[in-house]
Amino acid sequence: MRLAPVLRGLGWRERFDCRGLEVARWFPGHMAKGLKDMKSRLRAVDCILEVHDARIPFSGRNPLLQEALGIRPHLLVLNKMDLADLTHKPQVLKRLEQQGFRHVVFTDCLKDENVMKIVPIVTELISNNQRYQRSENVESCIMVIGVPNVGKSSVINSVRRRHLKKGKASLVGGAPGVTRAVLTKIQVCERPLIFLLDTPGVLSPQIECIETGLKLALCGAIKDHLVGEEIIADYLLYALNCQKQFSYVEHYGLPNPCDNVEMVLKSIALHLGKTQRVKVLTGTGNVVMTSPNYKAAACEFIHSFRKGLLGKVMLDQLE
Repeated sequence: MRLAPVLRGLGWRERFDCRGLEVARWFPGHMAKGLKDMKSRLRAVDCILEVHDARIPFSGRNPLLQEALGIRPHLLVLNKMDLADLTHKPQVLKRLEQQGFRHVVFTDCLKDENVMKIVPIVTELISNNQRYQRSENVESCIMVIGVPNVGKSSVINSVRRRHLKKGKASLVGGAPGVTRAVLTKIQVCERPLIFLLDTPGVLSPQIECIETGLKLALCGAIKDHLVGEEIIADYLLYALNCQKQFSYVEHYGLPNPCDNVEMVLKSIALHLGKTQRVKVLTGTGNVVMTSPNYKAAACEFIHSFRKGLLGKVMLDQLE
């Protein structure tokens, strides 16, 4: 465990110490190819449906997607609303509107909540805009875009389930990178006739800052090992404490809230029996000892957060 104790005096950290961390970069070949394919398909697209994580409504959205695909009407879907603290939803919508996003829908694809709002909004957006080279087409084609693992495929399946009463048509996974190419059109509605295009999650080649990268990693948009499970766990602990979300204390049987990630992970490891046997060299020979498995504890901590077991949060600051 290489993370230093982080308790400052008797209070919580006021900011996360990013010194020594590098900005996460994850732009493999399938992402570059996916963005190129999206551009080539724009001629057959009537509207853009951008899906993003409701816990980070302002962070991590790829500016390249906005630049390349912004010539079409746009609806922003903030998915996984069941995991987000929506106490300040009006402020979120107001700030997004100030940034130029007037059409925003919060959704929960597990319960299909608010999904029925999508088709009426995109239908109106399309009807109010010129359909270049597509004025004679009866059907509408919507391209679904976003960073990895925000639920693009889940949104497609949810819309299809609600309107056509049919099952999954697009692969869904709990890790980034499940959809790796622009797929064929998927019908999701009969009247009006609407098709959706699933696309691979595309991150910006250079994430704007380290903390944005940590937020994306915590929400599962970047594979954990690229950032480091213990670093993600430390940022999670910082975020929970900042928002006075102390449910992790009861969840893992801790005596009280703590701002020291090493102590928290040690307690989690011991509480769940996540230990490992390691050899220790001594002057009289090797000794096998049992020690906490910090990485396994970090993975458990992160996984519990992503399942909503540690409370609802809004990782983006509203100020």
